[in-house]
Amino acid sequence: MGPRAIWVDGEHIARVADYDDASIERAEYVEDFGDAVIMPGVVDSHVHVNEPGRTTWEGFFTATRAAAAGGVTTIVDMPLNSIPATTSVRALEEKAAALEGKCAIDVGLWGGAVPGNADELGPLLRAGALGFKCFLVDSGVPEFGWLREPDLARAMDVLASHDAPLLVHAELPGPLEAAQRDLPTDCKSYMRYVASRPPEAEIEAIALLHRECARTKARTHVVHLSAAGALDIVKRAKQAKLPFSAETTPHYLRLEAETVPDGATAFKCAPPIREHENREKLWKGLREGAIDLVVTDHSPCTPELKKLDLGDFDQAWGGIASLQFGLQIVWTEAKKRGARVEDVARWMCEAPAKLAGLSRKGVIEAGRDADFVVWHPEADFTVTNECILHRNKVTPYEGQTLSGVIEGTFLRGEKVDPKSDDARGRWLKR
Repeated sequence: MGPRAIWVDGEHIARVADYDDASIERAEYVEDFGDAVIMPGVVDSHVHVNEPGRTTWEGFFTATRAAAAGGVTTIVDMPLNSIPATTSVRALEEKAAALEGKCAIDVGLWGGAVPGNADELGPLLRAGALGFKCFLVDSGVPEFGWLREPDLARAMDVLASHDAPLLVHAELPGPLEAAQRDLPTDCKSYMRYVASRPPEAEIEAIALLHRECARTKARTHVVHLSAAGALDIVKRAKQAKLPFSAETTPHYLRLEAETVPDGATAFKCAPPIREHENREKLWKGLREGAIDLVVTDHSPCTPELKKLDLGDFDQAWGGIASLQFGLQIVWTEAKKRGARVEDVARWMCEAPAKLAGLSRKGVIEAGRDADFVVWHPEADFTVTNECILHRNKVTPYEGQTLSGVIEGTFLRGEKVDPKSDDARGRWLKR
């Protein structure tokens, strides 16, 4: 893009001009960031905050400050892992009350689609939910049931009349159950865990979603795509002009199964981190547009639930904490493959904002919110325990060196201090 001057009027971008625009001398205040990159604030549309109910895992206060430290200006919180799960208007209101006065950045809320709540979906949208998340397999928490085919069909029938997405954890139980029959006995083996969640579980689920999207034309979004074998299905849906999209995550784009140590349960997530060849195919799918966006799926828990002392992948909670470092993880790998900062901005700012219907976020242009991250893409840093602002500091990235040092994060025109109690963040309703 090159040097530019961004004019900010209150909370919004007034205009974007040439860097040497003579009228800049009329500005009340001018700040020159030199050679730093000014990018739209990152929009992370896949974050598990877990408040209320499981706030010992994470909470709005800590999550939003960790996000701000990583250049994120908006998160959208997932409906499960909190108690109550956000599957009714009353539960949405409870979550909105829980975030009040705590958030350093802006927050949107996804609702949940679970068995028996299809009639709640319309009221949840009217109450402010941005869309819905569902599972096609056991979610891991009893408060959030998973949709069988008839339940999925009913939810998509309802959502077809609303311009709101259904975000789907796309694994089917059949292939998972079949895989269990032939597993080795060593529960500390990471490759055993990978074998327990084969790519066929994702591929068959995404094929089902393709069929239902073709039938209903409901907006359909695959979350945390890990199996590159499903990319052809996603491409076919897009070629048919269906409202079908997909995301992947920083951990699938950086990590590879061959290098995950046995017993290292900080790496456990579902679907799993797969092999090197699969990772490179995901990068190809992202570069070619089959994958639309990259978001963290920040899914933390307490150290005890990760079973770090046992190293048992069967018993450990599945989820990777990375909200603070998503931009740097993706950029570190993207630049190795010839991608540009503009590509990262499209994947991590513009596309997630579009998915969530946040029309004031994700792009630097007149009329949008003045949300920016100012950063130095060529500077490196090492992730240390001391720098992690997540409530629980368990992350597979501790000790890794990443590219991209954040100079400042700006929310609606004002710089955010991640170490302060300032709570300027707002609930972004549909």
